[in-house]
Amino acid sequence: MAPAMTRTEAYLALNLLPQVGPVRVAKLLDAFGSPEKILAAKTTELARVDGIGRAHAEAIADWENQIDLAGEQAKIRERELTLLTREDALYPPLLDKTHSAPFLLYVWGNLTPRDHHAIGIVGSRNFTPYGREAAKKLSFQIAYAGYTVVSGLARGIDTVAHESALAAKGRTVAVIGSGIGQLYPPENMALAERIASNGAVVSEYPVDRLADKQTFPYRNRIVAGWSCGLLVVEAPARSGSLITAQQAIEQGRTVFAVPGPINKPTSTGCNRLIQQGAKLVIDGNDILDDLMTLFPTAPQAPKIEQSAPQATLTLE
Repeated sequence: MAPAMTRTEAYLALNLLPQVGPVRVAKLLDAFGSPEKILAAKTTELARVDGIGRAHAEAIADWENQIDLAGEQAKIRERELTLLTREDALYPPLLDKTHSAPFLLYVWGNLTPRDHHAIGIVGSRNFTPYGREAAKKLSFQIAYAGYTVVSGLARGIDTVAHESALAAKGRTVAVIGSGIGQLYPPENMALAERIASNGAVVSEYPVDRLADKQTFPYRNRIVAGWSCGLLVVEAPARSGSLITAQQAIEQGRTVFAVPGPINKPTSTGCNRLIQQGAKLVIDGNDILDDLMTLFPTAPQAPKIEQSAPQATLTLE
């Protein structure tokens, strides 16, 4: 290993190795103390770490022939991205405490300490007019009150959540399930550019990694882990949003849900969440009041007054 390698570059090299992942890297860090020492270790030393195995140990020991570190760094510079590790002060502290926290994040835009106080908002890709209006109202209120809105840039409710946070002149973070150079869905590129100017687009994946069925559930754990609480706006009985809600519960987060008509399949998931203990939400203050109880040291968000600008909620 070149002696000039920085710690962030060492994390980047590990992130480029396939099948290594945050859980294995955490075990390796416990054993070796730093990413630089991991990359300098011999195959036999790496293989002795629980959960690594011979094949992974050989790949890590031969990392210089396995990855194109210089090529990835060139892509990062070209797109003016920054890298964030768990050792950086701007790394979300709640996410840092989760079991499988990513050890490296690619950031397009800028994060601030304010983004540590965030609320995740997710919902169906195929929303109804009711779901769209609920997402507009609540996302706008949350961002207007000073919390960062975190979502996944997906079609549907995610897109509405980001757009409404921007309309409130608040901050929003999009966590995507692809590399930033292969942004998905592609039609949200203009929205991503706006988010990067008023927050950040974030990924744990190398710049040109394509999205697939595995990357989206992995992305969802970051949305859930980053946030103080998770709001599900609209979700059918089988929905990726419910997977995110389960991840939030496992990470000790409060789950909030918007009730919907009992005769609409698009509301079944949210109604079930409420039945199982999620907090029913009809106004942004329902969330803010609860978070002030759970996080009394957080910045005191102002009450959302009736005179404050907000979207109108209408039934379908």
